[in-house]
Amino acid sequence: MQHGTPSPPTWADVTPRALFLSRRALLGGAAATLALAGTQARAGLTVRESPLSTDEEPNSLQDFSTYNNFYEFGTGKSDPQRHAHRLTTEPWSVMIDGLVERPREWSFDEITDGVTLEERIYRLRCVEAWSMVVPWVGFELGALLDRVGVLPEARYVAFETLYRPDEMPGQRTRVLDWPYREGLRLDEARHPLTILATGAYREPLLNQNGAPIRLVVPWKYGFKSIKSIVRITLTEDEPHTSWNMSAPQEYGFYANVNPDVDHPRWSQASERRVGAGLFAPRQPTLMFNGYGDQVAHLYEGMDLTELY
Repeated sequence: MQHGTPSPPTWADVTPRALFLSRRALLGGAAATLALAGTQARAGLTVRESPLSTDEEPNSLQDFSTYNNFYEFGTGKSDPQRHAHRLTTEPWSVMIDGLVERPREWSFDEITDGVTLEERIYRLRCVEAWSMVVPWVGFELGALLDRVGVLPEARYVAFETLYRPDEMPGQRTRVLDWPYREGLRLDEARHPLTILATGAYREPLLNQNGAPIRLVVPWKYGFKSIKSIVRITLTEDEPHTSWNMSAPQEYGFYANVNPDVDHPRWSQASERRVGAGLFAPRQPTLMFNGYGDQVAHLYEGMDLTELY
């Protein structure tokens, strides 16, 4: 099922965390286990299931935690898992400013205090034409925006990732203009599918997956879902975003998943599911990553070929 509100898959479909960590300890030793565990030692998360989840089978935790794009730790898919144990995630705070009624720095505990966490099993489509299904744990970004009070002039939400090159070795390179920046239109940010994730697989986020708090926008290419957020700014003007600044001929502001609009260097018509096996057939890519029933109305009257 690709649309609507299907029943979530059972938790038995997901590789148990304990089993996964034991495998990693055998394969990679104590260092690999430390990188997977990150610096957080909180107990498993209590969450409620969401009717907005897909009924597709989630990827294993091993897929999710060892195959990442997080250029702050390197450009290889395994680099984040190898290096992210260096990242200090406690304490953590997020500056929320700009066109809001109550601009200030919020601690992680303040942001999550009183929040009901939901499990959202979403499809994840990378602009590089690979995909996963991930059981995120988080809450709607719109709920946080309501708490800070958005002023009437605000039309966009800008985000920034932590800049700490002593802990994030990729930031000592010139791959991008650091810190990493992203943005959404305000109505996109307020959409019920848009969440701030603080966990996955019913555990706090691992460092390599964007701990302790990241954005998840399932109908957009993965680079829009910015990791390790330290700043959220409400603005009147469209914010600058990292990949658009780096290669504007290849990456637009909207970055909606669209199988009919190819990347200048490869087709977006199909995708490779991570973990499916070397000889598994590619899957057809769905418009808006399969969330068109929920989000297509946001772009009525717009030229979809211009949204890449």
